[in-house]
Amino acid sequence: MDYGSRQDSAAPKGLLLIEDCLDATGNIALPPGTTLISLIQRNVANVGDATAYRYLEHARSEGHVLEVTWAQLGVRLQAIGARVQKFAGDGDRVAILAPQGIDYVAGFYAAIKAGTIAVPLFAPELPGHAERLETALLDSEPTAVLTTAAAKDSVESFLDGVPRLRRPHVVVIDQIPDSEGERFAPVELGVDQVSHLQYTSGATRPPAGVEITHRAVGTNLVQMILSIDLLNRNTHGVSWLPLYHDMGLSMIGFPAVYGGHSTLMSPTAFVRRPQRWIQALAAGSREGRVVTAAPNFAYEWTAQRGLPAPGDDVDLSNVVLIIGSEPVSIDAMTAFNKAFAPYGLPRTAFKPSYGIAEATLMIATIDHDAVASVAYFDREQLSAGHAVRVAAGAPNAVAHVSCGRIARSLSAVIVDPDTGAELADGAIGEVWLQGDNVGRGYWGRPEETRLTFGATLRSRLREGSHAEGSKPDRTWLRTGDLATYLDGELYIAGRIADLIVIDDRHYYPQDIEATAAEATPMVRRGYVTAFAVPADEASADAAAGSPRLVIIAERAAGTSRDDPQPAIEAIRAAVPHRHGLTVFDVRFLPAGAIPRTTSGKLARVACRAQYLGGAFGAP
Repeated sequence: MDYGSRQDSAAPKGLLLIEDCLDATGNIALPPGTTLISLIQRNVANVGDATAYRYLEHARSEGHVLEVTWAQLGVRLQAIGARVQKFAGDGDRVAILAPQGIDYVAGFYAAIKAGTIAVPLFAPELPGHAERLETALLDSEPTAVLTTAAAKDSVESFLDGVPRLRRPHVVVIDQIPDSEGERFAPVELGVDQVSHLQYTSGATRPPAGVEITHRAVGTNLVQMILSIDLLNRNTHGVSWLPLYHDMGLSMIGFPAVYGGHSTLMSPTAFVRRPQRWIQALAAGSREGRVVTAAPNFAYEWTAQRGLPAPGDDVDLSNVVLIIGSEPVSIDAMTAFNKAFAPYGLPRTAFKPSYGIAEATLMIATIDHDAVASVAYFDREQLSAGHAVRVAAGAPNAVAHVSCGRIARSLSAVIVDPDTGAELADGAIGEVWLQGDNVGRGYWGRPEETRLTFGATLRSRLREGSHAEGSKPDRTWLRTGDLATYLDGELYIAGRIADLIVIDDRHYYPQDIEATAAEATPMVRRGYVTAFAVPADEASADAAAGSPRLVIIAERAAGTSRDDPQPAIEAIRAAVPHRHGLTVFDVRFLPAGAIPRTTSGKLARVACRAQYLGGAFGAP
């Protein structure tokens, strides 16, 4: 395919062309010296008057728009970077603890421009995540913290409450005059230099800072552009995703490659009124192609609460919807498609995708012109580690959404995690990765880095190996995710850490959680967790040493005063019938009680720990 010819007509002279990023074989090879900052500087020089980022402010007035051009952003980066250089030098960490907004974007890029390592985090006002913020600060040990005038007091108060942390200098982004940029000392950035630490979500273990290099960022952005066919430069982003999340950062990253723009809003603005997201997508759709990304719950929530008001001018015909960050829910896509098909949403809009922070973000997605598809696997065979197709109506059928094909210039193999041997298509194993988009390791954790990023593939398939094209002298990244290949496409089964193992059988929590949600309307959809706990050997109703199944669910709206016992009995009947498992305990909690990560995913490991610690009362 002639990628260059598809861009030239719309590309101002001097901007990066996609063929600049490909070698003679079509593999991704970034131009020498490509960094996030070199991309921004290119945009400043060639499309300086064009909008770079637009922020929809809803806190003080509905839909107030703040904009910054590439030239204005360049001035701000120089000024903020100069102030950062007063307190931090080469390789020092600079944390961003600011509210969502253009100041956050500028602070992130300015820390990198200054030659330091950016640490995108969040302001302390984010409820329920103080422990995660403290963990990341103690781990990264920032020399300086970037914030805004509005958040300064809460940031300083939070820092005062972390006595083990060497107090970083607090820099207030929006109080730095543009004239400060005159003091900026130019820094030469290396493509293999760490640009930022991307902290993992903490869904299955304490957050760890992934060392993301400029090469990894650039490679992954090009992979995203090629995989989702964002080659038309009249493609813009719309995102409410938090900017400390890998997917949120990618949504501000791809305009840097293109010289385009992204429209941003806060996660709170979205949750309170998801119609704002739809309105922003419709506005972007009128300008050209618009791409957005979100996890399952966002699409479900929007289908419930985000329908346009009568008479609203909403046309979603140019929208691309990336769905990921957890095993993709067919129910989420179905609900959203049903709600918004009347507004021109194309059948090809949804792009089920797979990605993780350790690989910068995107690993796989479906073809740009493909419709999201579902395969049905036999539940018993899945428990035994095999994906065997069955009819959709089969009594033991489990739906799995295809995440499509692996991104260009990335190798992904399915491996027996105990032996390091590649498994044949149809077998469930751990996903291992090798490619330039893979991070360098975990900050300050050499042993964990060795175990996760230093895996060796012990054996490959003689025929049909997915390791073709990989480099034998390079190690592999162990993702911790279970998946299989079928017909060249990737299907994600779940996380190893979340796997429920009872009587030597493997059960996937999301499958059991779906059964519980279907059993009774008292369960709040998407807010139920299943996990195993050690058996009480003194208990007469459990086999000695055999783990027991626990289900924790939040109450659906309007059921706070209802007797939970009929719902508990319905779940206790449904789970054995479908999964052959006895349910030891079922708990109903008020809305918001189940712990979630900062990206909105269920934190099953944390929920299990709280249960065992007695947070939900005695069994």
